Amino acid sequence: MSIVVGYLATVEGRAALDAAVRESALRKERVIVVVSTRSDEPSEQQHDLDVALASVHEELEAAGVEHEIRVLVGGDVADDLLGTAEESRAELVILGLRRRSPVGKLILGANAQRVLFDAPCPVMTVKPDL
Repeated sequence: MSIVVGYLATVEGRAALDAAVRESALRKERVIVVVSTRSDEPSEQQHDLDVALASVHEELEAAGVEHEIRVLVGGDVADDLLGTAEESRAELVILGLRRRSPVGKLILGANAQRVLFDAPCPVMTVKPDL
């Protein structure tokens, strides 16, 4: 069993990762950090991602969180999260969401919507503190 968290090096990704650490402590489950990236990322963006993921690894190690970081290239974000959740028999999927305007709240991002509707387990969504 595991907790799957979708991660980007953004404030929303940070909020999702923080929630995953808290849930891991409560549930005593390992965390699988899923990063979906395109194969055509410029090298400077790839370097920034590598630095961010090294920091994530160090933070999770220091917190004593059993974890795995999966960088999945070229796939669909929702498919990557759903596939990882199914394969790992996830107990929970965690997503970070952006704050939206009143009109924007009528429309949820396509990836988040697919994960919410199709996940094989509960999905927790979090927003960053601003």
